Amino acid sequence: MKRVCLILVLSFGLISVVNAQKVVEANKVADTQIKLIKDVYSLKENGDLFQGLTKKISFDRMIPPHGLEVTYDKTVHIIFPSPISYVDLGSANLIAGKADGAENVIRVKSTVKDFRGETNLSVITDNGNFYSFNVRYADEPLLLNVEMKDFIHDGSEVNRPNNALEVYLTELGSESPKLVHIIMNSIYKENNKEIKHIGCKRFGIQYLLKGIYTHNGLLYFHTEIKNQTNVPYDVDFITFKIVDKKVVKRTAIQEQIIFPLRAYNYATHVAGKKRERTVFTMNKFTIPDDKQLVVQMHEKSGGRHQSFIIENSDIERAEVIDQLRIK
Repeated sequence: MKRVCLILVLSFGLISVVNAQKVVEANKVADTQIKLIKDVYSLKENGDLFQGLTKKISFDRMIPPHGLEVTYDKTVHIIFPSPISYVDLGSANLIAGKADGAENVIRVKSTVKDFRGETNLSVITDNGNFYSFNVRYADEPLLLNVEMKDFIHDGSEVNRPNNALEVYLTELGSESPKLVHIIMNSIYKENNKEIKHIGCKRFGIQYLLKGIYTHNGLLYFHTEIKNQTNVPYDVDFITFKIVDKKVVKRTAIQEQIIFPLRAYNYATHVAGKKRERTVFTMNKFTIPDDKQLVVQMHEKSGGRHQSFIIENSDIERAEVIDQLRIK
């Protein structure tokens, strides 16, 4: 009996030692986990994550958002200075879309009543500007119609806020939309007549090519419409087509349409005894020797159509923008 009791005591003692060791090991693991958590929080606070390979984003890199209120029973309209290329909604609490028939206006509403907290809205426009909004719900929004300022038209670089970002668009390649706008604006304001032999004049309407410019893979065409009659001229559409110089009878005519990427001051109405000018931006192209570029302007509800021809030699003599004084 005594022997049995002794064995039991030894067994219980052995179990206690094992349990004690497990407790010690568990405490070590817990201490290690706590230290790891503290180290992670310390790294986050110091901005030294991923073994020192990253750093904390400073406030001067932050894009300050605009505050916007939306509601369920009313629509908020935001008017931008140029067409909208991209819209992103932070949550399903919002619904947004372009206004019918308007490329630079979006309408925003709440999809649920009284949603809590904030969400966000981001917009990119064709001129390369990025707009950010923090959005919250309000029964009666303070502003239902908002007009956003065009930062690139501010007139002074030092006054541009740090959310007027340079967003590059695929259609313009490596060129900044802001710089494209500045170049077109400069060509328009300087109003130089670099070309004097290309144009047409019919029915009292004169359509002229005043200059061809090039910069960073883009071409700029400066055109002018002169209305020497008393009857207003309304432009229906303008086409740029590369066509064969000579077409043999019964041979299909092959045409390549060149679509402008941008148009500065696109003139659609020219009053009597007035003139209007437009600057078109296009991707760089050349014209084969047996072809030519035909520019056609069609009158809306009329027959006073105009057209002129541009040869490849004219493209090759394009004025380099680097030599143009940018205002």
